[in-house]
Amino acid sequence: MPYVAITYDIKSGCEDDVAEVFADFQRPRSSVLPDGARILATAVFIRDATLVRFIEYEGDLDAVARFMANQPGVREVERKLAPYLNNPRDTGTVEGFVRTFRESMLRCVTQFAVPRSPVPA
Repeated sequence: MPYVAITYDIKSGCEDDVAEVFADFQRPRSSVLPDGARILATAVFIRDATLVRFIEYEGDLDAVARFMANQPGVREVERKLAPYLNNPRDTGTVEGFVRTFRESMLRCVTQFAVPRSPVPA
């Protein structure tokens, strides 16, 4: 499965406030996108002035970004994070969100995974 990590440049000293923003995160009702892509897992990490959102997905990455741009929980997090950012993020529109998503991606150097067991029916 592919992974992507996107970064946020956070004001130093705001780590606890930023962590609180994610405490009430509303997950999407479904992890399956209309085109069949899926978001398999997400995680958020913070240290000092760097916040990283890690996403494991299947399918088209632009479709994943567009899907995220339309999710109320993601939009709310972006709104609540705005005061803590060193650099504003243009996430108010789908196009702005996708562009910001792409510009915030860390370069993937390597990925390793072991096969996962199928989920019992």
